[in-house]
Amino acid sequence: MTERIRQVISRNIWKENQVLRQILGICSALAVTNLMTNSLVMGVGLTFVTAFSSLTISLLRNLIPHRIRMIVQTLIIASYVIFVDIFIKANMPEISKSLGPYVALIITNCIIMGRAEAYAQKNPPIPSMLDGFFAGVGYTIVLLIIAFFREFLGFGTIFGYDISFASFELWTIMVMPPAAFFLIGTLIWITSNIFAPKNTKKSETGRKG
Repeated sequence: MTERIRQVISRNIWKENQVLRQILGICSALAVTNLMTNSLVMGVGLTFVTAFSSLTISLLRNLIPHRIRMIVQTLIIASYVIFVDIFIKANMPEISKSLGPYVALIITNCIIMGRAEAYAQKNPPIPSMLDGFFAGVGYTIVLLIIAFFREFLGFGTIFGYDISFASFELWTIMVMPPAAFFLIGTLIWITSNIFAPKNTKKSETGRKG
């Protein structure tokens, strides 16, 4: 493999997390993170689409004319999104209603097209599939972290189970989209500060040299 599995996992989940480091997939993160169940289903759906679209695009990368590659990539991604949308509607109708149009809009998620263009188009099938899979896992983890705070503080539940206590007062703002915006901003700030010292040291070393 061109890249070790451990490196792929570390890069996609932490070092280059698509939401926290690349600032992609923000719209769905704002919209579906009021409940952990919705976030999990959305994350699993996107992970499936990203993994298998990356695999397919990598398999066909030498057959796709360069000038129409974006159109072909979109067609491949759309095919997997339709499958996911039909599956959720057939097996989880209530969640499908809660997610509304956001499952179908996975096709417009920049994470999928980004992995296809940046990685799958240039690498072998299995590494591309793993790259897409763990990019989706990184996205899902961020969604679940945000949804945990929003659901617990806003509804007093986790995955629909009531875990609040008698004196617990619900935070109405956590049910609203602005709460997701501030939580994402906080997570981005935390991760940026974790990586900032390394970057600062490198720049200072360069100046001294």
